[in-house]
Amino acid sequence: MFAPAWVLPFGGWKAGLSLMNKQKLLEFLGANRLGVLSTIGPGGEPQSALVGIAVTPEFEIVFDCVARSRKFANLQRDPRAAFVIGWQGEVTVQFEGVAKQISSTELGKYHAIYFEAFADGPTRLKWEGISYFVVAPKWIRYSGFDKSPPEIEEFAFVQENQP
Repeated sequence: MFAPAWVLPFGGWKAGLSLMNKQKLLEFLGANRLGVLSTIGPGGEPQSALVGIAVTPEFEIVFDCVARSRKFANLQRDPRAAFVIGWQGEVTVQFEGVAKQISSTELGKYHAIYFEAFADGPTRLKWEGISYFVVAPKWIRYSGFDKSPPEIEEFAFVQENQP
């Protein structure tokens, strides 16, 4: 589990100064059901794919894929992952994190969140090699270029057990 440690690279995360807050960021992420996932290929090259996403209240991204996909093999080898989410209205989120394949004992909470976003999700459970991943955030950047000046906020996340 990761707890957010808000970073102030733009000097904007101070009470009353920033338009962005946790709830607004969660609402934006939750309103977007697709994201471009980038992983690292076997030769170090970037590989990207459009995937369906669901987001937990802790900003974790949940998605499914099949074991024969490049993204599955890439994440097994190197769990670093990046997303771009949202591309309408000049508002996007860049997201970097660490992926973990969900074990059968962890599926409950994440399945509920994923299936709420994707009603057809339970039918995919019958697919051969279906797997679920959760990506814990390390860094998120919200960019709203639909405003002048642009609204840009960065957030860093640290593990709870780290100082």
